[in-house]
Amino acid sequence: MTATLAPRNAPLSRRIAQPTLKSHLAFTLLGGAALLALYTLLRIALLVYNRELIGDTPGATFIEAFYNGLRFDVRLVVYALTPLLLALLSVRAMAARGLLRWWLTAFASFTLLLGITELDFYREFHQRLNGLVFQYFEEDLATVGSMLWNGFPVGRYLLAWAIATWLLATLFKGLDRISRPVIPALHEESPPQPAYAAPTWYWRSGLFLLCALLAVVAARGHLRQGPPLRWGDAYTTNSMFANQLGLNGSLTLLSAAEASMSSQRSNSWQSTMPDEQALDIVRQLLLTPHDRLVDADNAAIRRDFTPPADRTLPIRNVVVILMESFAGHFVGALGGTGDITPHFDALAREGLLFDRFFSNGTHTHQGMFATMACFPNLPAFEYLMRTPEGAHKFSGLPQLLSARGYDNLYVYNGNFQWDNQSGFFSNQGMTRFIGREDFVDPVYMDPTWGVSDQDMFDRAAAELDKLPADKPFYALLQTLSNHTPYALPKVLPIERVTDRGIFGEHLTAMRYADWALGEFFAKARKSAYYKHTLFVVVGDHGFGSDQQLTEMDLFRFNVPLLLLAPGIQDRFGSRNHHVGTQVDVVPTIMGRLGGTVRHQCWGRDLLNLPEGDLGIGVIKPSGGDQTVALVTPERILIEPKGFEPRLYSYQLGADPKAERIPLDLAPELKAKLEAFLQMATRSLLDNTAGVEAAMGHKP
Repeated sequence: MTATLAPRNAPLSRRIAQPTLKSHLAFTLLGGAALLALYTLLRIALLVYNRELIGDTPGATFIEAFYNGLRFDVRLVVYALTPLLLALLSVRAMAARGLLRWWLTAFASFTLLLGITELDFYREFHQRLNGLVFQYFEEDLATVGSMLWNGFPVGRYLLAWAIATWLLATLFKGLDRISRPVIPALHEESPPQPAYAAPTWYWRSGLFLLCALLAVVAARGHLRQGPPLRWGDAYTTNSMFANQLGLNGSLTLLSAAEASMSSQRSNSWQSTMPDEQALDIVRQLLLTPHDRLVDADNAAIRRDFTPPADRTLPIRNVVVILMESFAGHFVGALGGTGDITPHFDALAREGLLFDRFFSNGTHTHQGMFATMACFPNLPAFEYLMRTPEGAHKFSGLPQLLSARGYDNLYVYNGNFQWDNQSGFFSNQGMTRFIGREDFVDPVYMDPTWGVSDQDMFDRAAAELDKLPADKPFYALLQTLSNHTPYALPKVLPIERVTDRGIFGEHLTAMRYADWALGEFFAKARKSAYYKHTLFVVVGDHGFGSDQQLTEMDLFRFNVPLLLLAPGIQDRFGSRNHHVGTQVDVVPTIMGRLGGTVRHQCWGRDLLNLPEGDLGIGVIKPSGGDQTVALVTPERILIEPKGFEPRLYSYQLGADPKAERIPLDLAPELKAKLEAFLQMATRSLLDNTAGVEAAMGHKP
């Protein structure tokens, strides 16, 4: 060891810059403790900011959630302290306290920013940070930036972040100072004394190995055999909010980043059974007595569907209205309170309302391709319209009705470049698009998205009136006002919602969209085409409420499906309790038009199901998470990636609730879910999902 001597004229006591093992470990531990305190404060902030979700959950449940969260936080802290642990191998690195302080400050500042961002992200999606963040970066950044700036208090958040970062820098500087070794007080006449001895390599190496072992154990989260701590380990309570609170948003985002940078196909659903077995299950699940399988060797479920003549309707046109964020939980006709959707409720009294209907995903993107292309939302292909596989030909409404000589129309508030809508639907067969740039002197132009729902519906009514009377048509009308930042006309034709807390602004936008829908139908009734048209009103997805039904949160999937057409109630009644999802829309439409149609939809005609078949649905949230679920009339089977499925009984309507029940009550659901995903994924990857065999495809 080499010793340095303190100068005779030095202060009586001072802290030295040279590293010692003790001081370095002290700085490391203090830095780790500061980070843990930061992440605990962020978890408290997330709890308080979303306190409406607490409900009647007891405090002990959240204590458990914070304990679970601490385990995940420790893993993140280990990542942060890794450079400091590696510094043990070099005296020079240990002495570079300025650089180590900068690293801790930068790490803390970045994760703090993620925590601040997550406050509103969780309120909007009821999920911790996930792959949806990266999906937005692939969109038009000007639009994304406008959405964030106008929808959230970005300026205040950035100011708070900047101040907090300065405080963090000051904190780590202080921890550095107090952890440095102190030279004992000396009298001027005292002889020189050794002030520092550099630690030898074997002491440093031995300590590094010990710290590395402890770090690995801490990052794993436990000492037992098996995989390290996983997100499902946070699901230890009956409160979905508490379970989510037990996660760490930075870690969930890191997992999403790893998935986004890996091969897309490696993140797709992996086979769990022989293809022959899966194919047999899928065909039993989806084929009905009215279907005749064709090209069975090359395509999973390509079939000729012939509905009974007495189940058709006297219609020739189809208008699909995709309502942004039209959550079933807030729809009056489905048990919602507060008079949010009076116009839809009035329409429901004239038509056929499905009260157990669900979106296939939780993003408009998934709602569009599921509704119009009748293809499900699959793991790794949540944004199908933007992937190479999205260029495949499907057997959706554009293909089926274009083959019958139908005219077409797509009217939208916004820009068709968003989510590659124009590219996808043009490839599927649609030819006429009216979007944001085509509106002149609108009532209101949202600086983020486009014109108001009032403008969109007014233009749609005018354009439908212009279509040739001697040619049938199909149209897609898509709303947008009920989306963050909820930019609405200054003078509203409806009363604002002021008694629903944090949901007031969202529900005001929903009430406005409902009013615009009513105005459209008032105009449509006066048109010649009205009495020959099937109107399909469906939500693209829902949104969360002050409750959360299961970790899949059914409120974000439950949407209304309403069919309006001449004689529909006389033939089918006013309510339908069958379970369905958006992939069932196209077959249900084709069943009302009549005639034989060849398709390969991953849904069925909900009005021609076999006796005793009450329907099923396969759903999946956006964001890259491979958690999937199968819904039946009274139960939902949720299968998280890497964990055993979980079975719940559920109830929607005015008194929604869910309760976990033993899995052995419905053992067959797991095989149905996995077979459906396996064969749908195979069909997509092999490009065999269309009406006809793909060019160049070899069985």
